Amino acid sequence: MASCTRPIIVLVRPQMGENIGHAARAMLNFGLTKMRLVDPRDGWPNPAAGPTAAGADIVLEQAQVFSTTEDAVADCANIYATTVRKRGVSKPVVTPDEAAQEIKAQPGRSAILFGREASGLATEDVGLARSILTVPINPEFGSLNLAQAVILCAYEWSKVARSEAGLAQPPREDLLPPAPQEELDGLVAHFEQLLEPKGYFLPEPRREATAQTLRNVLTKPGWNHLEIRTLRGVLSSLGRTRRDP
Repeated sequence: MASCTRPIIVLVRPQMGENIGHAARAMLNFGLTKMRLVDPRDGWPNPAAGPTAAGADIVLEQAQVFSTTEDAVADCANIYATTVRKRGVSKPVVTPDEAAQEIKAQPGRSAILFGREASGLATEDVGLARSILTVPINPEFGSLNLAQAVILCAYEWSKVARSEAGLAQPPREDLLPPAPQEELDGLVAHFEQLLEPKGYFLPEPRREATAQTLRNVLTKPGWNHLEIRTLRGVLSSLGRTRRDP
């Protein structure tokens, strides 16, 4: 299998610097740093991009600007056009997770094209792609903004290329083992001791079934010894006779 190459994110004629910043932030969260801009409406650099990038400065600083989409993808072997419509072009259609698998497996540089905020990619841009990348989405409301589309693709790539993306898993909290059976038995007995004077186990013919149901409820969660100690403390507090001041 070919070694993974991080896909290049190509924003075609983006309109607002803020959205470029949002896209950069989405990329860096999942280990992508290569951004290319095609004919940005307000030029580049754009001071509006920095604040919304929220620290993803490396993406903005290294962003390359091209006058045409053809120039932006000239060195790419695998090009994906994100669009909800085929625009009359017959090409393979893949989802973000399928595209991520292909990008990881196939040789050559890969690029994912994203169109302008108002209208998406032009037919000519889609024509440059080998495949159309689309997201299964509500047919009655297909409205993703630019950064949302970028983060979907970046996330799916990170799932199949986690080591290449350099992502860290959130630390897992060490869980205490379940308490021994004798502590569970003590908890059940404590409940029974407090409930018996209250008539909880009446009527008498239902006593055994009621007690068994109570035991099942109390032993199901798999309490650890600290949790059982806490519950016993609660029960002891509830069982004490209130003293008037």
